[in-house]
Amino acid sequence: MIKQKYSELEPVLALLKDNHYSRRIKSHFQAYDTEYDFARFYEISSDGTDPYGVACVFNASMIISTTVGHELDDDLVNELAHFIILNSPAMVEVEVCYSEKLKSLLAECYSCDVRTQFEFSTRNTLPDLDVDETPRLDDVFKVLASSFPSIAESYELWMTDTSHRIRRGLSQSFLVGDYSTATIQYIVDKVALIGHVATIPERRGEFHARRLLYWIGERLTLDGFTVRLFARPHRVSYYEEIGFKELETDIVFESLDW
Repeated sequence: MIKQKYSELEPVLALLKDNHYSRRIKSHFQAYDTEYDFARFYEISSDGTDPYGVACVFNASMIISTTVGHELDDDLVNELAHFIILNSPAMVEVEVCYSEKLKSLLAECYSCDVRTQFEFSTRNTLPDLDVDETPRLDDVFKVLASSFPSIAESYELWMTDTSHRIRRGLSQSFLVGDYSTATIQYIVDKVALIGHVATIPERRGEFHARRLLYWIGERLTLDGFTVRLFARPHRVSYYEEIGFKELETDIVFESLDW
């Protein structure tokens, strides 16, 4: 059974497993609660009482995580596949054990994209780098727009969501000069996820993003956070040179209709 939750969601979120999917769901709840149609939360259960997991539909993405001590049986996985197809999100993130099961069930609607999760390993040395930790978001956007077409076409959406999360302490952007940037997509349960790393085309190849990522890793680690990011598997050596260590790979489902 998959049922939308309009209240009393926080106790259910506290039961979720300690993983990226749970933290992303929590970040959406902490940012928007259940008051907006673009951030919807659903409880997954077997008998309608004991929560087995949570699915969050946020804009065009869906994130799914399960609760400690519960596993989704084949019937629930099949129901989840129908739920995904019904909602038709552009992207779906779900625990590896279920993504493997969902592959065949979603094959007609979704492709599978493998990605690698990395965790920063500190050297306890903060490099001397002139980083703006509270940049104007318009300046950040200019850099991101040069690398991410989807962001370039969605200025108001990106600006509203990013500024909203920053005000709530869930996110932070960093800028070096006017040419390189990275953003913490969420800070939840002492874990910071880095995303939206970009350098303007004319300054690429000068190692600005590499230096910024290392600086962020050291800075946040010194502040007591675990620092992670996702990237394609072929970039493993690049991130290892910076100081990130490979943790695991997972699968992201991407809609064939987007």
